[in-house]
Amino acid sequence: MSIEDAINDMKAKISAVSKAAEIKVVKISGEEARLSVFVSAGEVGPIREATLQPTLDYLNKDGLDLQVLVYDKDHPPEIG
Repeated sequence: MSIEDAINDMKAKISAVSKAAEIKVVKISGEEARLSVFVSAGEVGPIREATLQPTLDYLNKDGLDLQVLVYDKDHPPEIG
């Protein structure tokens, strides 16, 4: 599986939990990517649960490091 396939698969899993999720993708290398997901507070936990095992599977089975960081869209992290 390619990193692009893994990203698309993870985006589909996230969208299945929250149609309103805003997903920002940063492809770090051919084996590593970060997905920052911004959703309402009530959706943070369900998205974390839905993405935890697939993230581990990508790493263990495909050697892909796909990081999924989920944030409350009303209280995003402070930068800088």
